[in-house]
Amino acid sequence: MKWIKRLLWLLLLILAIAIWTNYPKLTIISGYASKNMASTLSIAQRSEASVILHDNNVPMIKLADVAVEENSATATVFGLMPRKTLCRPGLGCTLINEEYEGDFNLPGPQRQIRKDSLPFPFGSGTAKDTLFPEVDYQVLEHALHKAFEAPEVQKTRSVIVLYKNHMIAERYIDGFTKETPILGWSMTKSVLATLYGVLEYEGKIDLGMTGMVPAWKDDERNGITLDHLLRMQSGLEWDEDYSRISDVTQMLFLASDMSTVQAEKKALAQPTEIWNYSSGTSNLLSGILRDQFETYQEYVNFPYSALIDRIGMHSMLIETDMVGNFVGSSYAWANTRDWAKFGLLYLNRGNWNGDQLFSESWVDYVTRPTEHSDGTYGGHFWLNAEGKFPNVPKDLYSANGYQGQRVFIIPSKDLVIVRTGLAEYPDFDFNSFLDNILAALP
Repeated sequence: MKWIKRLLWLLLLILAIAIWTNYPKLTIISGYASKNMASTLSIAQRSEASVILHDNNVPMIKLADVAVEENSATATVFGLMPRKTLCRPGLGCTLINEEYEGDFNLPGPQRQIRKDSLPFPFGSGTAKDTLFPEVDYQVLEHALHKAFEAPEVQKTRSVIVLYKNHMIAERYIDGFTKETPILGWSMTKSVLATLYGVLEYEGKIDLGMTGMVPAWKDDERNGITLDHLLRMQSGLEWDEDYSRISDVTQMLFLASDMSTVQAEKKALAQPTEIWNYSSGTSNLLSGILRDQFETYQEYVNFPYSALIDRIGMHSMLIETDMVGNFVGSSYAWANTRDWAKFGLLYLNRGNWNGDQLFSESWVDYVTRPTEHSDGTYGGHFWLNAEGKFPNVPKDLYSANGYQGQRVFIIPSKDLVIVRTGLAEYPDFDFNSFLDNILAALP
């Protein structure tokens, strides 16, 4: 009997330790489940059952139970750690915390949504049925088939291919259409950077500017420039680990003001000495962007008037944190065609059907490899400069997001390729995917 009691005590001790060490993670799990459910229902207009079956059906997150009400969702894990997400018109859905006091009355953006008869991609009309003699459409069709052939593993949701400013291929899984907004996750970073490209072209900012954070004025961090931040080489401490409680998970699922989290970190190195990918840096840039405007209304209008609605990406919405900052690291939604428009803007070096949004040199800037990134990163865009994708031209660059969201731009092939889904390498092989598409072209 003694050994049975000792064994029971040992099991209880192990259980207590497990609960003690994992209990803080429950708030991240319930927070993710709540936020993902509320945003997907509100923005993408998908069903609760679909989110449970697919989007939240991942390790740990699927432990959460979510209750949905009008304009909100609340999640718990085993009845513990309730987290609520509230939705606001034009600002998306925001995971609230204990600092929430019921004051959510921030104005939404004043959108300029104009429908026209121009064919997609430059307008809202039907895409032209264009056939290029140099494109092998049978090979292209096979490439799309390969991208969708193992749905339980690859989890591809949509693919679109633009060639020479025309759509030559498009496919969706059941439940998704050309109208369905999809969360871009970190592709949002590239959208945020583009706003700085617009401001630079308008002569309103200088990438060498310093002194952007008042708290830095008396220490070494005051020498950090916009260029350092856009290239993720500020030297500031940051832990981008989504598997545990880290800087990034605390920011996304606990912070009220996400723009301040990176700003409060100490310097580990001088600017340019190290490269460290940081979602906190992108949200710091969102806060700095807000400081460029006198009123909140001007700030919240700017991404739409300067970029999004200007090129007809009318399905796009960038969500905000509790205090109204755009979550520039992670929370832009758009349908697949509008993500493709974003890529096409870069393929045409900032020119949208005659309207120059940013300087051609901005494209050179964001595609120039950042020191210490091994040729994989430029200015809030990912690069193939060192041949990460060996079967793909090295001039490829892309906006990348969690679970394999991608907008690929390949200037040498006059191509934009968008792929969205719920899986990335090794479950989805991007090198083979791109290689298969390229095989259809000269």
